[in-house]
Amino acid sequence: MSAVVFDMDGTLTDTEHVWDVVRRGLAEAEGRPWPAEASRAMMGMSTQEWSAYLSDVVGLEGDADDAARRTIGAMVAHYEAGLDLLPGAVAAVRRMAGRWPVGLASSSPRVLIDAAVHAMGLDGVFGTTLSTEELQAGKPSPDVYLEACRRLGADPTRSVAVEDAHNGILSARAAGLAVIAIPPHFNPPPAKTLALADLVLDSLDELTADRVADLLEAR
Repeated sequence: MSAVVFDMDGTLTDTEHVWDVVRRGLAEAEGRPWPAEASRAMMGMSTQEWSAYLSDVVGLEGDADDAARRTIGAMVAHYEAGLDLLPGAVAAVRRMAGRWPVGLASSSPRVLIDAAVHAMGLDGVFGTTLSTEELQAGKPSPDVYLEACRRLGADPTRSVAVEDAHNGILSARAAGLAVIAIPPHFNPPPAKTLALADLVLDSLDELTADRVADLLEAR
């Protein structure tokens, strides 16, 4: 069986920049300099990984658990104020779900995944939703895509991932999925990463069943 597995932050929800604002704000409040590579490095990391990065590399006060608690708490507040979706997000998921099982493979913690799916009105549409915090490793490890396909009963090599970020593209490719990349306005992947994708689109409105079917047919 084939499936279509979506990333969430930066692919469906316009939230990658919010994560960056929140994390930078925590560092600024403590007078910590923001490492030049930090924003890109943490994109795709699991909760355990990015909270350790904030503690060990950025140098936030407290341990990784403290960094996670404060970051997620601030993100929840942003979600409650209103979740920004990328244009065409809900329609794209429903379009794919009309043809194939769909899943969600995200680096967000479970509480934010559930809140976002509900806010999008997609409860019951995804066959599975999975957070990297529920696994051993975050993206670019292939684990989250492999497990999402396993739960959907799908063959990864006959499935498609929809991604926006460097680590996510690497993760899906390592898992054997065909990769459709939709580069974001915030911190887009370098050209050499986009070259690894099977198809690069400008927006979710361009994600059609025919394009996905053509990719699957070519595999």
